[in-house]
Amino acid sequence: MNTLKSTRKQKKNMSKFDKYFLLSWRKIWIIVVGGFVSILLHNFISAIFGFEEAVFFIIVILVIPIYFLVMIVYSLVKRFKN
Repeated sequence: MNTLKSTRKQKKNMSKFDKYFLLSWRKIWIIVVGGFVSILLHNFISAIFGFEEAVFFIIVILVIPIYFLVMIVYSLVKRFKN
């Protein structure tokens, strides 16, 4: 029961940056699945409508890797700071 209380206290003490930038397995899976879905949507839209769209391609190529690198750096800084 103590671990449940301490987990709740840790979640309450998390800042907004921790919520979005602290690395966790759940976020890694969201990134992997989100990248895969973006690739599929990019290809399906291209096949169905016959033109290349750039939104999902940019998400896969730029946004997801930059977010992942920021999460790694933030987590390392937070870990070695404490």
